[in-house]
Amino acid sequence: MAKPGGGGGEREASGLPGRGSRRPSGPVLPAGGGRAGRAAARARLRAHARPEQALRGGRPAPLPGSAPTAGRPAARTGPRPSATTPAGAPATPQAAAPEAAAPEAAAPARGRPVRAFPGTPGTPAPPAAGEPGGGPHPGARSDTAPTSLHPSRRTEGGSLLDVVRVAIVILDTSGRVVLWSPAAEQMLGWPSEVLVGRAIDQLIEDRAQVERTAAALRETLRRGSWHGFAELSDRDGVPVEVEARLSLLVDGDGAPYVQAALTEAAALRAVERDLAVRDALFEQSPLGIAVLDTELRYTAVNRTLAEMNGLPAEAHVGRTTGETMPERSADEITAIQRQVLATGEPVIDVTLASPSTARAGYRSISYSRMTDRSGRVLGISGTVMDVTERYRAVAKVEGARRRLSLLNEFGSRVGDLLDAAMIAQELAGAVVPRLADYAGVILLQAVAHGDDLPRHGHDRHTSLLQLGVAAIQQGPAVETMLRHGARITFEEDSVFGRVLRSGVPEMLSGGSGPEELSFPGDPKVEAARELGVHSRLVVPLRARGIVIGLLVVSRAGYREGFDRDDLAFTVELADRAGSSLDNARLYARERTAALTLQRALLPQQVPQPTGVEVAYRYVPGSSGTEVGGDWFDVIPLPGDRTALVVGDVMGHGLRAAATMGRLRTAVRVLAALDLAPEEVLRHVHELADDLAQGPDEALLATCVYAVFDPARRSLTVTKAGHIPPVLVVPGSGAEPARSGGPLPGGTGRVVDLPSGAPLGVGGVPFESIELEVPDGSLLALCTDGLVESRDKDLDVGLGRLVSVLEQPYASIQQACEAVLDTMEQGREPDDVALLLARLGRGRADVPTAGWTLPAEPTAVSRARRLVRGTLADWGVEEYTDTAELLVSELVTNAVRYASAPIGVRLTLGEDLLVEISDPLPDPPRERHAGAGDEGGRGLELVRRLALRWGTRAEGLGKVVWFELADSEVQPPESML
Repeated sequence: MAKPGGGGGEREASGLPGRGSRRPSGPVLPAGGGRAGRAAARARLRAHARPEQALRGGRPAPLPGSAPTAGRPAARTGPRPSATTPAGAPATPQAAAPEAAAPEAAAPARGRPVRAFPGTPGTPAPPAAGEPGGGPHPGARSDTAPTSLHPSRRTEGGSLLDVVRVAIVILDTSGRVVLWSPAAEQMLGWPSEVLVGRAIDQLIEDRAQVERTAAALRETLRRGSWHGFAELSDRDGVPVEVEARLSLLVDGDGAPYVQAALTEAAALRAVERDLAVRDALFEQSPLGIAVLDTELRYTAVNRTLAEMNGLPAEAHVGRTTGETMPERSADEITAIQRQVLATGEPVIDVTLASPSTARAGYRSISYSRMTDRSGRVLGISGTVMDVTERYRAVAKVEGARRRLSLLNEFGSRVGDLLDAAMIAQELAGAVVPRLADYAGVILLQAVAHGDDLPRHGHDRHTSLLQLGVAAIQQGPAVETMLRHGARITFEEDSVFGRVLRSGVPEMLSGGSGPEELSFPGDPKVEAARELGVHSRLVVPLRARGIVIGLLVVSRAGYREGFDRDDLAFTVELADRAGSSLDNARLYARERTAALTLQRALLPQQVPQPTGVEVAYRYVPGSSGTEVGGDWFDVIPLPGDRTALVVGDVMGHGLRAAATMGRLRTAVRVLAALDLAPEEVLRHVHELADDLAQGPDEALLATCVYAVFDPARRSLTVTKAGHIPPVLVVPGSGAEPARSGGPLPGGTGRVVDLPSGAPLGVGGVPFESIELEVPDGSLLALCTDGLVESRDKDLDVGLGRLVSVLEQPYASIQQACEAVLDTMEQGREPDDVALLLARLGRGRADVPTAGWTLPAEPTAVSRARRLVRGTLADWGVEEYTDTAELLVSELVTNAVRYASAPIGVRLTLGEDLLVEISDPLPDPPRERHAGAGDEGGRGLELVRRLALRWGTRAEGLGKVVWFELADSEVQPPESML
């Protein structure tokens, strides 16, 4: 027996059995009434009991009349002792057997037989249920399911005393039972009528335990109290460990008694364990825990939650969440609490911003409704966990994912862009609003215009342009701070100056002075202050180790300021943008060079020949392609004739432009020889190897060549694999064509020509056709970029061109614009060359005369007389001598070699044009006559005296022509 108030030590002192020990039941006493009866019963019990049973620690020996069972005591068949049994009455099994059948049959099966009180095998059992005087035995226990606190008990009701029963037993000073409470009956199964008047040590079989019990009684009588543990056997023989608290009582007569308060030790330990767990969970938990009543007022909070809220625990009790937290946060939490209290549905792991400024961050809250054992709602309980680190870690991972997505998206958006301004705008739009509220992209002027990067450091004279802007809102302040195309100036010691010079990004936030951003008094700084900008990143845009611009992003309002992760990401984004911007700059530089070369190779001034009104347009390819080899030309020919040419060199870039220039030059040279159109293309094809872009690349080009003669109103056209021309003939009631006048419209068609192979391919001869065109007809020559598209046939584009040109227009220039306006958006992004020519008669005030002479010697003198007379009629006698001499030489050659009529024609324009035609196709050859030769000087005279001369094929023959500028040119005397 342990010391009073102790534990194990008192068990040693009292002699009660230790915890968990199993022993047999104590000695059996007969029932009886009064002191004499009890004494007699005790004597009989001692006489019938086996003395060794009280001393041994094993299980009791079989009672008389019972059959032994291996390993366990035999079940009693005799009647239980009764308070009405006379003292000393014999209790034989034969006499009691009929009455014992019913109680034993109704006895609960608990795994071991139910015993009678020790030492009274013949005591009859109480009446069974349903018999007279029967009913449930006061000491009988129902067969119930185990409880959570004790595996062999079940609580009924909602009181803690139902879980931890306190049995009250009153003993006299000798240890006899004076009072046996119903709780003791429920705990041990012994009814009070059996135990009252008996010594308590009769329930203890171990003699040492009996001695310790007696010592405990003496200790109580001496000191007034005792506390310890003991083991008592219940009615089934199962040892029950109890915690005993003995107290000395004195009645009104001064008689002493001992009150024993017995508690089942297993249930008590379970409650103590639950209370310890509750204390550990509630007070020692790292989670904040709160308990609220049905009015959502705190009844208890642990120390963790009190520290989270920045208020003592006492300040929470009796107050609601709205009274202990800021209003903005309390409203959301209170709504959750009401929902849980009303519906009973728990809310788990809802993340909210911390309502307390003492511990800023994020919290995870969970609430559930509490009910008692009867289902009555007691309130709600909640747990609060600080998830700031988890939230920030998840936010960091999510931010990294969003940033990676933004990088990929930005790369895909600018991957095919080759315009610096567009890339700058895409960069600004990519960071707003996902990264910042305002963004500006500032570039060097050299980057924007495709110039070379500066080789020296940046200073305040560096020219910067703001070409990309984005904002979450619009307004005057935003327009002041972020104006597209604004020229940016800065001081060398400002943030802009430092970042441009060093290439090191800077992060401005909090107390950083915005005045040092660019220059003192900058209105953009004041606009930023008005917009509430509180955090800013100034990041360099770099390419090839050179800072080519700045990316400036800003945050305003309640948005958190930039951190180091934001700075690192912005630098990565700026580096990618810098590479794209530099590629755009290089492309712009190459494109500018190609365009410059191409424009230099195209006609600088397009002539307006006699009888032809020309309009043209050249549109370079879009920014996604390089310049091509498209070209056009208008070449004046003798006799007021005009050559109209449009061609296209396959490929793009500088080499295609250079090839186009060489091809155009070759065509002009051959056209000056006044060759037939098909002959021009044939000679160009023969030069294909020399005109190719490189030694390993063949020339591949298309071309259409047309010659218009206004005097004869004839049009001769040929092509080499090119798009056929379109001819629009005006209606019969149209007004005569005049230069600069309106186009009346008419009926259009695609001129059907032999296709011809592209230049450089060969194998197909070039053929031309000759058409007679009415006055005022419109001829359209173009390249494939105008009429081709990705998803439509060429015939569709040509039909659209015909329908546009059939409409009337105020001028030929307006017709050009109308044609370009109809270009499809889905067309191939190629160059476009368009040449329109309105074909009319020659000038009405230009005198012309012509004759046909027979191929006879007399034709020479007759030609002289006709020329002299005509020039005299025209009043230009100053041309007479030279014209007569040269006409006589050319007619003489024609008479000598031709056998068909000879034609002579004079045209007086700014110069005098003389044309001699004959049916021989071979052109004359100039030769150098010796000093003694009589002939061979005709063409030499023409070459020396004429302003220009030449020959051309016409029909089956040829035409030799020359022009005289004025009468000051006289033949040298040596040649007369």
